[in-house]
Amino acid sequence: MNIAIIEDEPVVADDLELSITQLISEPVSIVQLHSVKEAITYFTGTNKTDLIFSDIQLGDGLSFGIFAAVTIDVPVIFCTAYDEYALDAFKANGIDYILKPFTTHTLQQALERYSQLKKVFQANQPPQYEILMELLAKKETLKPSSVLVYHQDKIIPIKLEDIALIYLANEVTHLLTFSGRTFYPNKNLDELEKTGGNYFFRANRQFLVSRKAIIDVSSFFSRKLSLNLNITFSEKIVVSKGKASQFLAWLAKA
Repeated sequence: MNIAIIEDEPVVADDLELSITQLISEPVSIVQLHSVKEAITYFTGTNKTDLIFSDIQLGDGLSFGIFAAVTIDVPVIFCTAYDEYALDAFKANGIDYILKPFTTHTLQQALERYSQLKKVFQANQPPQYEILMELLAKKETLKPSSVLVYHQDKIIPIKLEDIALIYLANEVTHLLTFSGRTFYPNKNLDELEKTGGNYFFRANRQFLVSRKAIIDVSSFFSRKLSLNLNITFSEKIVVSKGKASQFLAWLAKA
C-alpha cells in the first residue's frame, strides 16, 4: 500500500507516519510531502499512490490547491483543526477527516473508511475541492475576533489578542487577560477552543493558552512540556507527551 502524507511540520508528519505503520498490517510505503509546490510536482509524475493524508493549511497555501492543479483519483483524508462548519462540507463531498491532534483511535477509524472512500472515486464522483476552498475562505472572514464575557450588568467583548489564558477552576470557566483582569465567559472550554481556532492551544483539559503568553518551554521526564509564561499565574501548565508534537508544531506556526 502506497501512502502520501502532505504536512509541512516534519514532527507531525513523522508521528503520523509512525502511527500509520503501526496500524496497518500489510506492507506500506509512505512518502512525506511538505508543501503545495512539492506535492504538485510529486503527483504530476508517475508515482503510485493509494491513499493521501493531508493537512489543510500548508506554509505555501491551502492543500486544496494541489487537487485543483492535479487530477487526484485516490481517497484523501484531511488532518484538520477546523470546526463543524467545514467538516459538514467535507462529509457532503465524500471526504473524510481526522481532527488535530489525532489519536490512534481516530486514525484507525479513518483507515477503516478507506474502502468506502475508494468507491466515491471509482464512481467518477471526485470531491468538489473548489467548493471547499470557497467555504473555508468564507469561514475565515466570519471568524469571531472577540469573546463575550459578563461583567456586573454588562456584556463585554474581549479581543482574542488580549486574552492570555482561558482555564477551568472549580467547574467555572475563567478568562485571564494580559492586563491581569479576570472575566467569566458564558461558554465552556470546548466552545471557546473552537472560537479561538489556532490562536489558542488546548494544553490539557483545563487550559487554553495564547501563543503570546508563552516565553519558552521546558522539557522534563516522560517527554512532558512545561510552559513558562509572561503573565503572573500560580499554577504550572503542562502539555502531556501525547500532545507535545502537536503543540510544538502549533508553536512554530503561531
